[in-house]
Amino acid sequence: MAIYEITPDSLRPITETSFHAAGVREADLQGLLRSQIDIISTDTLVIAEEFGEWEDSRRRIDLLGLGKNADLVVVELKRTEDGGHMELQAVRYAAMVSAMTFDKVVEVYAAYLSRNGSIADARSAILEFLDWEEPDEDHFAQDVRIVLASAEFSKELTTAVMWLNERDLDIRCIRVKPYADNGRVLLDVQQVIPLPEAADYLVKIKEKVGRERETRKEQSESGNYEAFWTTLLAKAKEKTDLHARTSPSHVYYVSTRIESGLDLAYVVPRLKLARVELYFSSGDKERNKQLFDHLFGGKEQIESRFGGPLEWERLDDKIACRIKAETDIPCGDESSWPDLQEALIEMMIRFEKALRPSLDALER
Repeated sequence: MAIYEITPDSLRPITETSFHAAGVREADLQGLLRSQIDIISTDTLVIAEEFGEWEDSRRRIDLLGLGKNADLVVVELKRTEDGGHMELQAVRYAAMVSAMTFDKVVEVYAAYLSRNGSIADARSAILEFLDWEEPDEDHFAQDVRIVLASAEFSKELTTAVMWLNERDLDIRCIRVKPYADNGRVLLDVQQVIPLPEAADYLVKIKEKVGRERETRKEQSESGNYEAFWTTLLAKAKEKTDLHARTSPSHVYYVSTRIESGLDLAYVVPRLKLARVELYFSSGDKERNKQLFDHLFGGKEQIESRFGGPLEWERLDDKIACRIKAETDIPCGDESSWPDLQEALIEMMIRFEKALRPSLDALER
């Protein structure tokens, strides 16, 4: 694609060039993007440059960052016209930094600040960036994002990136293409993978695929779900009509639609605690978040009616949301089923009654 200047008489093309021809070195580009990282990776704090604190110190990450949701960000830059094999290199780096703790990141960032002449306190700066009062290791560096920036990307590279993204990696390809115009060097920056216009759709597809994979895994691990649900639903019908029209399932959950885009579900994942949940299943992310926020506004009253705390999962990086209550009973062998089923049914009745007044107040 070309860039044009609009003049009174015509569209004047701006000449495409290369970084080499423009005299821009990789180090120059890296330095510029380091100070303006939001150009290629929004909501990111650069914590290290040329990071290589491992045995093979010849391998270094161009820029290492920290995202607003406490994930690590590996940024790789290339002046080459096809990106080379930067995706493979970046995946290797992501694996190397994936085990970093909060304290290690503070140490790395402190060294980076010192090298750049800053006297800021690294720990305080990171906590402020994350909007945290104290470190939370359970939610820190749970994922690593990869950002690849290059003048162009080969078909081989883009095919590999799309395949890796389908398998739950988060890799973005940002094309940074230079143009020459009367002695000036202009930079066109475009995200090419994933396309911004398709981001919500791709998230929705990834969630669907992920849930299907989880279902298939649970199904292969236990062939007894249908028998479990047959017994539970029969018992439940004697006490409530909530799931009266629900059929037994051969997967780890059964649900019923109680409002448009709202499913009330029994969930019994293998080797995890069984639970009941309200699942916001609409494909409209904005509507799901609005409904969740409405209910969250009455959190205190809902939990008071329920008789205990609930887990509120807004899931900002996903389309869906969830409110759930867990039992203290995992799914075990058949001898444990009666107690588990009774506990789930009793909890479901309390759960729905606690939510009902707030659900009835929703704007239709």
